[in-house]
Amino acid sequence: MQLEKIISISGKPGLFKLVSQLKNGFIVEDITTKKKASISNSSQVSLLDNIAMFTFDKEVPLFEVFENIAKNYDYKPTINHKSPSDELRAFMAASLPNYDLERVYESDIKKLAQWYNLLQKAGYITPESFVKPEAPAEETVEEAKAVEEKAEKKPAAKKAPAKKATEKTEEEKAEKPAAKKPAAKKATKKED
Repeated sequence: MQLEKIISISGKPGLFKLVSQLKNGFIVEDITTKKKASISNSSQVSLLDNIAMFTFDKEVPLFEVFENIAKNYDYKPTINHKSPSDELRAFMAASLPNYDLERVYESDIKKLAQWYNLLQKAGYITPESFVKPEAPAEETVEEAKAVEEKAEKKPAAKKAPAKKATEKTEEEKAEKPAAKKPAAKKATKKED
């Protein structure tokens, strides 16, 4: 699952995918409607990849909780986030059996159910999406990013000298006729 690019924006319903970065913000795309919008740097944003849920012994990444829910519900939609409190607690107990009853609030469970259903509707919840990449694959991804960064830097470097070269050739063109004229005069003087 590509949770590292999925975000929640405080004050906006739904989940969004990061598309690109601007000088003073980001361009995001709603995962269900595919509508793009820009947000400022001052917006409160939460990356789903950085969110975890409390258990009595540790914090479990949201990715693992989504995987448990997907397996319990056969990768189909789960309960509605507006379900009664007892149904939400039963849903949470089935999804994360050892969750901390005092630190995981009902509002957290509602968000979990809502986000899962949004991701499922948008096609992010599939058996393939929970396959964890192997360590060499991660290195390959890092290497690919490094190559992309170098490729992005190289065209800019190539373009600047190319512009200078064209400027020089224009300057040389302006200088050459001036240089040829005096040379032509000297040649005519010698012939006389």
